[in-house]
Amino acid sequence: MKMKKGHHTNKLMNQDRIFRSHDGDGLERIEAFFQGHGYEPHRHDTYAIGITLSGVQAFNYRKSIHYSLPGQTMVIHPDELHDGEAGTEDGFLYRIAYIEPTLFRRLLADGSLPYVNVGLSSDPRLYRATWQLLFDISVQHDALERDDHLWDLAEAMQSMSNHKRKPHRGDLRAAQMAREYIHDNLDKVVTLDELAHISGRDRWNLSRDFRGYFATSPYRYLTMRRLDLVRRLASAGESLAESSAIAGFADQSHMTRQFVKTYGMSPARWLRTQSPADQSVLPRYRHQLCTV
Repeated sequence: MKMKKGHHTNKLMNQDRIFRSHDGDGLERIEAFFQGHGYEPHRHDTYAIGITLSGVQAFNYRKSIHYSLPGQTMVIHPDELHDGEAGTEDGFLYRIAYIEPTLFRRLLADGSLPYVNVGLSSDPRLYRATWQLLFDISVQHDALERDDHLWDLAEAMQSMSNHKRKPHRGDLRAAQMAREYIHDNLDKVVTLDELAHISGRDRWNLSRDFRGYFATSPYRYLTMRRLDLVRRLASAGESLAESSAIAGFADQSHMTRQFVKTYGMSPARWLRTQSPADQSVLPRYRHQLCTV
């Protein structure tokens, strides 16, 4: 299959769009369309698990380029560098779930995180579980339904893990205390020494514990939560400069650099792509995959 690399044009940029759910509690689901270039190389502190609905989605991941087609599942692990663009000139439409590692850890009995050593899978069980979670992102699941879908997805990933990672045996209570402190102090300077003091754990053991339980460093976690706040404020109409200040960034430039590293696009472009619910193309694709 010959793939055409996407190009930037104003016309194509205007067609890009993103529809976001507002699930909360460690889960975010989106549906997006890009024609041409989608995302610069970036990292999340979450699992990113998704499906392509139409077109070809090309992305670089772990030193290989992948081409996602309808019927396959993309699996990108926390803190793994990746990008995204259209594999053909027609663009691509996809849905994806961003899932905090702590959700999987709570669901799986041994407390370990699932590890799938491929960026793209054709496993039917994984696809069915992913589709159930992403079937209609315009509707927020009730708590029981949400947990059921996440359970199926966690079990599907664990069943196809390339190797079983041993569960982390550090101090979970200390890591949770540090995490809660970060949430309560987004607008302040937070140091590892400070986190060590409030958790009662020495700084390097705490850092290892935090990475083991939450799959990212305390610094990356703090940055991601600040960016979450910026997105909420900007979506509500706050200026990017004011949003940056409220979220604890040194200035808008600092926030913008972190935003591009995390989401692969500038905050201004991200705002332009946000679509209201009535512009989502979700209903058109319900009949295609719900019987898989």
